Amino acid sequence: MKKVLTIFFISALTFKSYAQQETQWFSKATRVVELQLKKAASAYSPGKNPRSVNPDGTVRLAPYKDWTTGFFPGSLWYGYELTGDKTLAADAKRFTLALDSARYITNTHDVGFMLYCSYGNAYRITGNKEYLPALEDGAKHLLNRFDPKIGVIRSWDFAWWNYPVIIDNMMNLEYLYWASNFLKQPSYGNAANAHALTTLKNHFRKDYSSYHVVDYDPKTGKVIRKATHQGLTDESAWARGQAWGLYGYAMCYANSKDERFLEQAEHIAAFIMNHPKMPKDKVPAWDFDVHNALDTAERAPRDASAAAVIASGLLELSTQVKDGKKYFTYAEDILKSLSSDDYLAKPGENKYFILKHSVGAFLYNSEIDTPLDYADYYYLEALKRYNEIAKIDLKSIKKN
Repeated sequence: MKKVLTIFFISALTFKSYAQQETQWFSKATRVVELQLKKAASAYSPGKNPRSVNPDGTVRLAPYKDWTTGFFPGSLWYGYELTGDKTLAADAKRFTLALDSARYITNTHDVGFMLYCSYGNAYRITGNKEYLPALEDGAKHLLNRFDPKIGVIRSWDFAWWNYPVIIDNMMNLEYLYWASNFLKQPSYGNAANAHALTTLKNHFRKDYSSYHVVDYDPKTGKVIRKATHQGLTDESAWARGQAWGLYGYAMCYANSKDERFLEQAEHIAAFIMNHPKMPKDKVPAWDFDVHNALDTAERAPRDASAAAVIASGLLELSTQVKDGKKYFTYAEDILKSLSSDDYLAKPGENKYFILKHSVGAFLYNSEIDTPLDYADYYYLEALKRYNEIAKIDLKSIKKN
């Protein structure tokens, strides 16, 4: 019996040592997150949030009307959840409340990114009712962009489109699901479900890759054109677009329990995970088809933002199916890559952004191989989701 107990004890110590070794990357990542976010909150001013880094090394700032403006406050909230640092909570509140005017914006679907990532996380974490007026106003404006005849929410009001809907819009449906539950008004959730179903019907190819933009006839609801505003070509698979679709349908299933959304999420996941052009570190180039037409590394930079969204979406999906381990493992591999020196910034560097090497809009020579605020946001969200599943004891890791 004594021998058996000794073997068990040694095995337990070995497993503990292995577990600690396996989670060192996570511990390192959270330390970098805490340091970078605190420095960023001190360096930048609320209402002018860090968005990316310009080619000349200056920081591109996002005013309250910028579609990305909610990501930095949201990152601060996630940083607080990951580390428990109350300074980050105070900073998150300052940067969130500075976006109050975004509640009046009516001309874009991006109010979901602007308000739900900032005010939504603020209310979820604190329960403070001071965040509710902005959330309620923004949700109403988003719902008003839904046309029941077409069955989708209009994304942009650009003059050269008739009724454009982009795959990115799937992300903002979570805001409507929240409003439906919180306000106890089914119209919000019904609009989200309708948009997801119409998008499922019209946005995807036979291989489950997604078009970026579908333009509808506002009078008849018929599809006029399927195109891109971000990808290499109209028929290519823009990497972040595929990530938006994966994340969006996993989220829609979590809120609606409509099996069609879960099935779609798994199909999109299979397209991404099995793609022959996916690099070994699982951080894709900005477009999955870029290698088909362009054969130089300069023309095919990696997009850490797409990888971060994919990781977060896969972690959500891993909790929804019986064989979720494959999704968890793939997401874990992505997070380990993003947490390596190849992508994770050194403390004090990278203009206090967390991740390096993302791509905003390659075809417009905009934000190429640069940090991006939404890459950081979804990376932090993925770390949070990972920790909720893996239940890592960070205090124990730090002690050892």
